[in-house]
Amino acid sequence: MPTQQGAAMIPDLPANPLSIELSLSHRRLWWHIEPQDEDPEPWEISADVWEPNPCPANLRHVADLSLVATDVAHRRSLLDTVPLGEPIRAFLDEAVDADTRRLHPELDNCLSPGPERFLIVRRVEVTEQWQGHGLAAALLAGSLRMMSKVARCGVAGPTTADFADEAIDEVTAALSSARATGLLERIGFWRWRSAHVIDLRSPTLLAPREDILERWWPDDLGTF
Repeated sequence: MPTQQGAAMIPDLPANPLSIELSLSHRRLWWHIEPQDEDPEPWEISADVWEPNPCPANLRHVADLSLVATDVAHRRSLLDTVPLGEPIRAFLDEAVDADTRRLHPELDNCLSPGPERFLIVRRVEVTEQWQGHGLAAALLAGSLRMMSKVARCGVAGPTTADFADEAIDEVTAALSSARATGLLERIGFWRWRSAHVIDLRSPTLLAPREDILERWWPDDLGTF
């Protein structure tokens, strides 16, 4: 049922989005125990309605996100094992000095102190029943902020090619790419060279959370 917040009616959703929890998983072979084996690190995030909050069982799964963490001083041969797309690969070449393996000063000066690692956004997919309510931005922003303890800079580079398999035609794929870029910019990403980047400690990552809280926090503070 729609949720009432003051005088405003919130469109119907399977459950209150404040009941969504994130489950993070990082899989690796047990014998990958050397420092170089840790780079790159694939992270999968599943967003689901937290039990025992009321929600139809088949609608509890909300979204899937896929991220890759990698050291600034990455070895290109290792990153070649992960499908990242040309904008990301070009960014990694531009952002790190080939000789010193240090972050480009221009980008370094725009970021808060933190682990010298990039967090690359590979995929954000919200299930159909949960689409259209700003959850993609909120869940991505929350995931990036959560991962700020293990990386310093978020990176994304959506292109038309990323949506070619799911689109009806090239125009549709281009529109999907434009929407993805718009989502990134709404949560604070900005363009740097060939890709979009964000300081993972940026307060702009908190804004989507505040918007959802304002719309969905129950007036009676009851179960949600």
